[in-house]
Amino acid sequence: MNLNILSGGAAQGLVKTLAAPFKARTGFDIAGEFGAVGAMADKLRKGAAADIIILTAALVAKLADEKLVISSSTTDVGLVETAIAVRVRDSKIAAGNADDLRRALLASDAIYVPDTKTATAGIHVAKMLTQLGIADAVATRLKVYPNGATAMRELASSTAKHPIGCTQSTEIISTEGVQLSGALPKGCELATMYTAGITTSAASPHQAQILIELLTKTESRELRGRAGFVG
Repeated sequence: MNLNILSGGAAQGLVKTLAAPFKARTGFDIAGEFGAVGAMADKLRKGAAADIIILTAALVAKLADEKLVISSSTTDVGLVETAIAVRVRDSKIAAGNADDLRRALLASDAIYVPDTKTATAGIHVAKMLTQLGIADAVATRLKVYPNGATAMRELASSTAKHPIGCTQSTEIISTEGVQLSGALPKGCELATMYTAGITTSAASPHQAQILIELLTKTESRELRGRAGFVG
């Protein structure tokens, strides 16, 4: 038996660590998809089978307004920062301010990011590059992938001389071959609240509630922290 999930990639690492205790309590495995939050929301709207969603708080609230998520079931999981990634063999990048970040991005020959239209971090990166005044200068260096996890795997295997990645910290932490270089500096930062909720079409709402409890209980705070969640 499976609990079907549609989730932002930010929560994939945390959900993976809770799969065994969840199965021990319920007998269910966790199945479904992790990807760009906009794409996951659209899948739910189009009728994809899902018992539980974990998406940005704003998007979960919108889906609740659309009667696709049970409002009373929604619970915040934690904040996730958008951050900088480099390969494990590369030196970390010091980006204490916007000027440092601008120089680092201009010095890179490949910039790995999630979808700039449907992924939380990707949308932010596109805005940030414009804000820094370098969107045109680095346009040909952008390596855009459907989600942050895929972008980080591609960064890990990149043959570029000075590649850099930018996505949510949870996706960086959970990907072998890359390392968290640091959060984005003040003025460029983004911290996004992720929220879990049970869908109105859930076939297994009881089991979905158990997973939400595992994700959000006080005893799981250390696990959330190791996965990259704040708070």
